[in-house]
Amino acid sequence: MSTASARADGVRVLITGGTSGLGAAMAAALLDAAAMVAVTGRDAARAGAAARNLGRGAIGIGMDVRDEHEVERGVDRACEELGGLDVLVNNAGIGMRAVSPRFITEPQPFWTVPPEGFRDVVATNLSGYFLLARAVVPRMLAAGAGRVVNISMNHATMNRKGFVPYGPARAGAEALSRIMAADLAGSPVTVNLLLPGGATLTGMIPEDLPGQMRSRLLPASVMAEPIRWLCSPAAAGVHDQRIVASEFASWLTERAGHGRA
Repeated sequence: MSTASARADGVRVLITGGTSGLGAAMAAALLDAAAMVAVTGRDAARAGAAARNLGRGAIGIGMDVRDEHEVERGVDRACEELGGLDVLVNNAGIGMRAVSPRFITEPQPFWTVPPEGFRDVVATNLSGYFLLARAVVPRMLAAGAGRVVNISMNHATMNRKGFVPYGPARAGAEALSRIMAADLAGSPVTVNLLLPGGATLTGMIPEDLPGQMRSRLLPASVMAEPIRWLCSPAAAGVHDQRIVASEFASWLTERAGHGRA
């Protein structure tokens, strides 16, 4: 199957943090593939506006992924509006700008990071993944099918100077994802990791980033083909994979060569 032709007709997808950046790009790609999509954001009005901007029946849900009660209410609404859930895309996150506006040009040592900033990033980027999967996976198991896609990032960035708390939070989310996959092995629910493959041009990037560095950023649309494929019939049974979006075409070709198209 050509990645560009991957369809997700009627697949019901919940994308956290879908109001902008990677989340919005993935939502648009899935709507193009005929999926049914709900996007979340902390601010209900912004989530609603993002859904209206996406069009094609997208649904916006206000949800703070740090709060298990809001998560349960948001998942309930998504299931009600979409008639159930087939795919959870754990994407909600906040970046280094939350603790250091010039984190690229002026790396901030970990001992100067404010504790409240550290806790907020970890609560969003790590605990949020856990809370969403905790709310959604039992429903998928009861339904007899489901997929979880956890958005990650390059390992090098997880260990990069000045990247506390973003690096540790994303490293934790990746470890969580692999454990989720192990726990769900042999079940009808699959878990996979998807990452862009480099820094992307999103709201997490400082506005004063030098032009030369900005020109090397990946577009958020790099996520379009792999997320369409992961939500399509072609990805049935694909489990515990770490897929790099910028290398997706070669990954898919290699997979096909091993008889796992």
